[in-house]
Amino acid sequence: MSDLAQRARDLDRHVFHSWSAQGGAAGMTIAGGAGTRIWDYDGREYLDFSSQLVNVNIGYGHPRVVEAIQRQAAELATIGPATVNLARGEAAERILERAGGEFEKVFFTNGGADANENAMRMARLVTGRDKILSHYRSYHGNTGAAIAATGDWRRVPNEFSRGHVHFFGPYAYRSEFWADSPEQESERALEHLERVVAAEGGASIAAILLEGIPGTAGILVPPAGYLDGVREICDANGILLILDEVMSGFGRAGEWFSWHSEETNPRGIVPDIVTFAKGVNSGYVPIGGVLPAPHVADRFSETVFPGGLTYSGHPLAAASIVAALDAMTEERIVENARRIGSAVIGPGLREIAERRPIIGDVRGLGVFWAVELVADRATREPVPDAAVARVKALLLDRGVIAFTAANRIHVVPPCTVSEAEVGAFLTALDGALAALGAPEHLEDHD
Repeated sequence: MSDLAQRARDLDRHVFHSWSAQGGAAGMTIAGGAGTRIWDYDGREYLDFSSQLVNVNIGYGHPRVVEAIQRQAAELATIGPATVNLARGEAAERILERAGGEFEKVFFTNGGADANENAMRMARLVTGRDKILSHYRSYHGNTGAAIAATGDWRRVPNEFSRGHVHFFGPYAYRSEFWADSPEQESERALEHLERVVAAEGGASIAAILLEGIPGTAGILVPPAGYLDGVREICDANGILLILDEVMSGFGRAGEWFSWHSEETNPRGIVPDIVTFAKGVNSGYVPIGGVLPAPHVADRFSETVFPGGLTYSGHPLAAASIVAALDAMTEERIVENARRIGSAVIGPGLREIAERRPIIGDVRGLGVFWAVELVADRATREPVPDAAVARVKALLLDRGVIAFTAANRIHVVPPCTVSEAEVGAFLTALDGALAALGAPEHLEDHD
């Protein structure tokens, strides 16, 4: 181990890590990155198919983004949110151009969690109602209301915010509704939501908050008709629809926003509020934001919006957004993500699934895919946690960083990924699954 690597590890004892038992093993020590690859202080290089936390959409070290941050730092490193700042206005303009539709304003936040926090605040203030409905299979961030809106296990020790109700969304592979097709899954999931709205009282609900495509929960691409049906339920009850595009936006699903996809939203419904972060600048500087439709934003034309942040629209982050979105447009990075997903990642994963019975399901769009590992295809019993950890380790041995959650491998490389890099990943994945062995032998690895 190099001296720098050792010093980094020695100093890490002072860092309190998120989502971790503090006495656990230290994570990887990363020294640098470029494109889809990162490397440690000892010079070992890895192909990153996790995009860290599914946020490095433009890849590492993009020169235009780096240069824009450096230039802005030399000109004006920071300024308060009450001021007018050119970089901030340019960033808002770039985002609104890609959102399309009727959106006219951006409220900037520090990241995705506080974007969702402020979206819910807007919905409650505009409607005069309290309740927020969201999926059980969801993640919306780790601030007060955002973690309460989250559906997974992380909500349970953090339920301090009031007025949150959860319901089941569509998940055709593991249906809660005994559905035998995506169409039936969508229909029954919407019937379930209608019943929840009726039971809670439609007039008490401020908003339904959904991820455009639930990400950490399993990359659950909503079947055609589902968003349509949710929109109709919202409109029938005076409920606002918030789409959380923090993970699924800015190229991840092969579109600027996942709700632009004809596959998930063929009728082109438009949400009332959109949240974003992650891929808007690939995390080079922390930032997120909220897009309120005019009928939401206009409610605060003469009434003070009771929310704000010291670093709202931070100029370094704003400059990085301008550079990132310009580069993504000119280099056709979103189009690359769409093509790679449909022509390379999807077919490649399905081909492996035909040969490896441990794969129960493959699903996704763009560079946003999940491979679900099962001990038995007939029963769809998930593999044990130890088997997933073993696959992740086997991939790392092959020079690939993977994102895993529950019994799944999430295939989420930067949107800049090439066919050759996808090929290298597929070879590594196939080799890792072969080394793991047949499903009936999985207990050997516990």
